[in-house]
Amino acid sequence: MKIKFNFLIMPIILLFILFGINSTTIKTAGKPEADSLSAIRLAFAGDIMCHTPQMDYAKVGRDSFDFKPVFREVKNFLSIPDFTFGNLETVIIGNEKGFSGYPLFSSPEELLSALKDTGFDLLFTSNNHSIDKGVNGVLKTLENLRAENLLSTGTFDSQRDRDSIRIIDIKGIKLGILSYTYGLNGNYLPEDSKYIVNVIDTNLIKSDIAKIKERDYDAIIVYYHFGDEYSRKPSSFQKEIAAKSFEWGADIIIASHPHVIQPIEFFEKKNGKLKKGLIAYSIGNFISNQRRRYTDSGVILNLDLMKNTKKDSLWINDVSIIPTWVYKGRTEKENEFVILPSDTAMFGKLPEYLTPADKQKMIQSFNDTKSMFKISR
Repeated sequence: MKIKFNFLIMPIILLFILFGINSTTIKTAGKPEADSLSAIRLAFAGDIMCHTPQMDYAKVGRDSFDFKPVFREVKNFLSIPDFTFGNLETVIIGNEKGFSGYPLFSSPEELLSALKDTGFDLLFTSNNHSIDKGVNGVLKTLENLRAENLLSTGTFDSQRDRDSIRIIDIKGIKLGILSYTYGLNGNYLPEDSKYIVNVIDTNLIKSDIAKIKERDYDAIIVYYHFGDEYSRKPSSFQKEIAAKSFEWGADIIIASHPHVIQPIEFFEKKNGKLKKGLIAYSIGNFISNQRRRYTDSGVILNLDLMKNTKKDSLWINDVSIIPTWVYKGRTEKENEFVILPSDTAMFGKLPEYLTPADKQKMIQSFNDTKSMFKISR
């Protein structure tokens, strides 16, 4: 399937889609009746990390924080879609044992309330930092996610929970959701608690996909936390796991961990309603204190799914991305982290707090993201 990007400009409101991948649409024969169609937009953001400087900048009291301003410039892009996903790469256990950044993350509960306010609906929780605070850290994080009414998958509080099937019904389109990580930074799960985190295991993945296929579903989305850190190309392991997953019945694969953006590809599929599968090998960092080139960038990936209910057919109607760049510095308020769309055309006027050096970095970020994909106008 050919990937095509179009630059769109809206003069009155911010661009909702910066450049779209107008994929070859799999259409049903004839013109379907309007009431037989269901359409949804899914949004995916990459790694959500919380290093110590992020907590310092978000602190508003002795033990209180406000992370909401971090997301103010991209909130519309995440709240407007029908369902928004992200990767929570930190543990949320409260201040009982103190907060911490790298290498053992433990972040304030206010981060979750900010993510909920921004528009996130489900957070993937299987990654190499899942057990930074042990099994109790996993359980407390799940408890805090539920308190914010945020869905999650990838970590679990019981074997029954792990074996349950996550199928989300979004406007009549049923999506099976799975999540796995390549590892746990060399840590090991207790023998009696192997269910706590989904680690990539081909037998387990194949079995989980098979369980969803026994149910009423339209598409299977798999999140993988894998790949070589800071590599802008997928590894042979990533490609192997992706190919096997599509063979078993996965339809859409979203991934992160390299902390940089990697390509998006389409796959031919032999089973399922979707005839073309899609993989985003890495959508990069969404928010972090990583400041090197490529690591301060990410994308919000939008997928538009269309279903013909009369023919029970499903297709990816459109794919689009919004490139993002993380600003760190002094604003009109104070020292802040702010996620910005990296295309300067998206602003009627650039934020005044951006210095010439900041603008140069943001433009470089945009050009780096643009160069990752083949552009046709």
